[in-house]
Amino acid sequence: MERKGGIIKADFLSRKRKEIGIISVLAIIISSFILFFYQQNITEQNIKDSVFNQYKDRQIETTQIISERIESDLKLIMSILQGIADSVPLQQGELYGDKIQKIMKEKFDQINDITKVDGLFIADEDNIITYNIVSEGKRSFVNIDISFRDYVQETRNGLRPTFSNGFKGIDNMFSIALTVPIVNSDSGKYIGIIGIQIPTEPFFAHSGNINNVDSQFLVAYDSKKDYLATPRTQFIGKNFFDNNVQKFFNVTDIQNNYYRKVFSGKLLGGSAVYDFGSGERLNTGHPILLQEKNTYFIFVITPTTQIYSHINDILHTERVKGFSLIFGLSFAILILIIFLIKWNNTLNIEVRKRTKELQESNRQLSLSNQEIALANEELKVHDKMQKEFINIASHEIKTPLQAILSASQLLQMYPERQKKFASAIQRNAIRLQRLSNDILDVAKIESRSLKLNKELFDLNEVISNIVEDYKTIIVNDNHSVKLCFKPSNYALFVEADKERIAGVISNLLSNAIKFTKKGEIFVSIQKEIDNSINPYALVIVKDTGEGIDPEILPKIFSKFITKSYEGLGLGMYISKNMVEAHGGKIWTENKNNNKNGNRGAIFYFTLPLSKIEETSNNNIDK
Repeated sequence: MERKGGIIKADFLSRKRKEIGIISVLAIIISSFILFFYQQNITEQNIKDSVFNQYKDRQIETTQIISERIESDLKLIMSILQGIADSVPLQQGELYGDKIQKIMKEKFDQINDITKVDGLFIADEDNIITYNIVSEGKRSFVNIDISFRDYVQETRNGLRPTFSNGFKGIDNMFSIALTVPIVNSDSGKYIGIIGIQIPTEPFFAHSGNINNVDSQFLVAYDSKKDYLATPRTQFIGKNFFDNNVQKFFNVTDIQNNYYRKVFSGKLLGGSAVYDFGSGERLNTGHPILLQEKNTYFIFVITPTTQIYSHINDILHTERVKGFSLIFGLSFAILILIIFLIKWNNTLNIEVRKRTKELQESNRQLSLSNQEIALANEELKVHDKMQKEFINIASHEIKTPLQAILSASQLLQMYPERQKKFASAIQRNAIRLQRLSNDILDVAKIESRSLKLNKELFDLNEVISNIVEDYKTIIVNDNHSVKLCFKPSNYALFVEADKERIAGVISNLLSNAIKFTKKGEIFVSIQKEIDNSINPYALVIVKDTGEGIDPEILPKIFSKFITKSYEGLGLGMYISKNMVEAHGGKIWTENKNNNKNGNRGAIFYFTLPLSKIEETSNNNIDK
């Protein structure tokens, strides 16, 4: 009985341990889910906040740029009007006639190049329009009294240029007017005004969307806080603080306070986020400063759903992945528990099996850690190369720029030495262009936007022309180098980007000349056939220079690799990508020392031959 009681007690304790184990595992699973979702929410919120702040800063900057562009356009138009007012016929009191017509037609076309306008007019001292040139389809208002317009009285009383508030014109179009008084410069007598009427909607539509409220849009106001442009066209001319407007938009205190600060000119570069019932909005405003006062106001408004839409897609995908992972892990744990309960007798075997798997996992983890460490080292090397590239590029670009500036200054001081200084400017400009082209080519290669303009040409002819050019360079620069070229026995046609291939050949020759103080550079081309019976052209460039540094040789076709006193270390990288983009290969090796002690380097590259090449050569053989 005592033994049986001990067994029962042991079974009871075993069941208790299993129950406690199951409960503990379930608690861990539930806690893991809670922790996962908590951490996920924190991470997602941090990402959203970061993206939102970046977008907000960009929108603040964009709003300021739009404001400054509109300000510049209006000032330019006003300067044109001032020029008309200062013209001789108007200064003499001639307010209509052939001379006026010619001046007005020319200036009207000039202003229309800036923005679409309804009409350009002249009014006499009694505010009667004496001349009016209008856009096609618009009505002319000659002999109309415009004394009732506020901007007319303001221009006459103040005798200064005026930017009007919004108003509904005689043609029922909502517009703004720019006016300049015509005052005789000698007597100071008031003669009349010259003005232009600009429809507000097309004018502000030049600077952004004013029609669709579901994406980023633009709203404009005048100094009275009346709408000049808005997707809600029924409110154009209405005051922002009007009760009907406030009620329609469910305007919040946040929104009102923000608008008051912008309208007062006390807030530049700020923003506001608010929800007025139809969704959250990011609003950035900026005044347009004219005649030393805030005359108009621009607001750029973006639904925050547009800002978050892209990041939400990414976050959703990552959320599904994370949930799937933790769910799969939890499910595996439950299966494992059931398996342990049913097959208690095989627990030791299973433990040993899991132990081996764990050891293998640890081994894999260790290998993964090693790979991560190696990747980190490569990133450090890449970062170092990037910094070196920036330093080299900065130095290389500053050198020709400084030379160009110096030569330009000397040219101004000594114009009689024009030829010498112009030559220096041209030489350094070419060098600067080459540096810029290299950087641009690398950007195109890495963004995969490189486009090839392929054409059919004879590779012999291209190489021959380049070699002749470099022979001239060698002679002019007094190099002690002999440059030779051995073409193939017949034409080798390739279908490729002629300019890019010429750049590869020029780069190889330029490097060979740079590192060969004296001796010989030998260029040859021949036809080869690979294992797939596809013909290709093999170009070889040999030199008797100092050869390639052993440290550089394994990575010579990488970016920023150079031991030269000049250059960005991009030439070989660009050449490799250009050749491979044509389906070819490029490689290099150092020559062994010969009996004269010369080393030198050999560069090879291949290009597939065009199908026309075989037909052409067969005809030659015949």
